[in-house]
Amino acid sequence: MSSLSLTFFATTAPRVLAPSSSSNPKLSPSSYSFSAITARRHSTAVSFRSGARRTSATCPCASFSSFNVRAMAKMVQDRESAVSSSSASDEQNKKMLNIEVNHSRTFLDVRSEQDLLSGIGREVEAGRLPSNLANGMEELYHNYKNAVFQSGNSRADEIVLSNMAVAFDRVLLDIEEPFTFSSYHKSMREPFDYYMFGQNYIRPLVDFRSSYVGNVSLFFEMEEKLNQGHNIVLISNHQTEADPAIIALLLESTNPHVAENLTYIAGDRVITDPLCKPFSMGRNLICVYSKKHMLDVPELIEMKRKSNTRSLKEMALLLRGGSQIIWIAPSGGRDRPDPVTGEWYPAPFDTSSIDNMRRLAEHSGIPGHIYPLALLCHDIMPPPPQVEREVGEKRVISFHGAGLSVAPEISFADIITASKNPEEAKEVYTQAFYNSVTEQYNVLKSAIHGKQGLKASIPSVSLSQPWG
Repeated sequence: MSSLSLTFFATTAPRVLAPSSSSNPKLSPSSYSFSAITARRHSTAVSFRSGARRTSATCPCASFSSFNVRAMAKMVQDRESAVSSSSASDEQNKKMLNIEVNHSRTFLDVRSEQDLLSGIGREVEAGRLPSNLANGMEELYHNYKNAVFQSGNSRADEIVLSNMAVAFDRVLLDIEEPFTFSSYHKSMREPFDYYMFGQNYIRPLVDFRSSYVGNVSLFFEMEEKLNQGHNIVLISNHQTEADPAIIALLLESTNPHVAENLTYIAGDRVITDPLCKPFSMGRNLICVYSKKHMLDVPELIEMKRKSNTRSLKEMALLLRGGSQIIWIAPSGGRDRPDPVTGEWYPAPFDTSSIDNMRRLAEHSGIPGHIYPLALLCHDIMPPPPQVEREVGEKRVISFHGAGLSVAPEISFADIITASKNPEEAKEVYTQAFYNSVTEQYNVLKSAIHGKQGLKASIPSVSLSQPWG
């Protein structure tokens, strides 16, 4: 099970998103409604449940969404009975709501970049924020700002301030009350919608004009199978911490069910890095310890193995329930460029990871389908050149096009029938997935980096821009 791993995505999540103007409110990706969740703190209360609406009818790149901190601040008012009368339906929601009550409001009322950055300094002076994390937050702010301004959006300054203020608010909240992930983590949508936070934080970084989806009809095929109770497994390459958000952004206009219900097999670093955790909280996760970091601390090896065993059991239970769609990167981490040529390509797949997923799907008692998925988005948030042992990497960010493509499912039964050696069949099966992902990746690369656009399509990979 330790081979089932990836280094997934995350960043930080802030408080409330406010609606932005749109001629079609039904389709505006930046619209939010705030429901009846209020939290008393020093005679104030904050309401912050956000519900997203659909993408712009023209192009998502034309209407970047942001967390409007001013609108959120206006909602602060005195409601003494807020917590006791909360609409939170379970203990975790009530616990999170109570945490919000006593949470510092340092980043809630910011109105300028100076307010935001000075707020970081005040939290360090107050002893609530470690200086090394504060440095990382400042660096993240400037990198995010530069990337969003690359888009040329007229609202770039507002988008940056709003999204980063909410991001810092969520980072600070987790420092005050650290969140602990279970082996299976369900996306947190209340009292704060961490899923939509992640979507709207990454959205301004995606150039939808030069982004593409390959074989979109197969995503509709997946939805039909999920509606029938079948399970879906996506065997994918992995490029950035933002992969889950980018996948969901490229699918939100056509396949929102897939976008919101994907479960990601995630490495431990994205649930421990303070600048990742709030983003991770918005995703469905099976949490595992990556092979690449299993031996980092010898005294923790046994604990990590036991944790991975628990995660394996959680995944088996999910699959037995049916209607699950699970994403796994069998390379065990993010793709990285060739150190000599600088060329990017999907990292090799681990045979045991794919075989584990296949057997889990087969033994669930539910029909299962395994598809090869290719993702190209490394320009938006590339990983460090080498795998780093320590948590807390530098985050380089850019505004760029991205691509996603899926190919027809690959059947192990067909491969084992043609092979007399089961072990050889597993290798052939793995290579079939890798070859498909590589082929799709090269088409996306021609479309985005080669500037060929839709003309890069080939008979097996039909590109489209379904948000257009």
